[in-house]
Amino acid sequence: MMVRPRWVAALLLCLAIAAGFALLGQWQLDRAIASGTVVERTTETAVPLADLVQPDGPPQSVANGHKVTLTGSYVSGDEQIIAKRLNAGESGFWVVSHFVDSAGASIAVARGWAPTLKAAQAAEKELQVHAAVQIELAGRFVEAEAPVVPADGHDPHEMTTVAPAALINLWPGFNEQPVYFGFIVDELAAPGLAVIDAPAPVDEVELNWLNVFYALEWAVFAGFAVFLWFRLVKDAVEREEELAELAAVAAANEAITQK
Repeated sequence: MMVRPRWVAALLLCLAIAAGFALLGQWQLDRAIASGTVVERTTETAVPLADLVQPDGPPQSVANGHKVTLTGSYVSGDEQIIAKRLNAGESGFWVVSHFVDSAGASIAVARGWAPTLKAAQAAEKELQVHAAVQIELAGRFVEAEAPVVPADGHDPHEMTTVAPAALINLWPGFNEQPVYFGFIVDELAAPGLAVIDAPAPVDEVELNWLNVFYALEWAVFAGFAVFLWFRLVKDAVEREEELAELAAVAAANEAITQK
């Protein structure tokens, strides 16, 4: 039955349909792999901050975690302690300063880490008396964090995130200048502070399992197309056998009647 021209043609048609389904499955699988591929970024080569981010504008995703340089000076007296900051797994405090670049745009800079509030306050007091001088700052740019409202029973003035939206209300003149929506982690530590651990960012991209599921579906459809042909051939064989049996029974009955 399978080698009859009719069923051979049907087989070729089913194979063509199965091949089409297989190609669609391959396309879905390629999309899943492509979505899970990590695009390498050269974050460890320092570039001018203005090449990646513009003041008063949202930073591009490629800027987050990138090493940058910036020329300007610190605003004396504009320091803020940020609590609950981990450094190599140990909780402590950051001291953050107000930095103004040569174009007049402001950005927060994390100057260093201290294990205790007392040590952070001592470093903050030391920074507040330093004269503002023009320097070239180098560090890692990090996207702005969201302000966090302290829970009931905690110090209402305690800050745990570096949020320009909150610092604008604390530093005089900060809201009158262009502002970068992010901050820089200084690669050097200010006196009395430890260098903040700021490792290179790791871009983790998950595999698109929905595309993988679709690819498996197309593989099942391809197998079903071939199975359907086999099932139709089998049904045709069974019909022929059934017709042959009926013909044999009819012939036997006719022979008995003639006798």
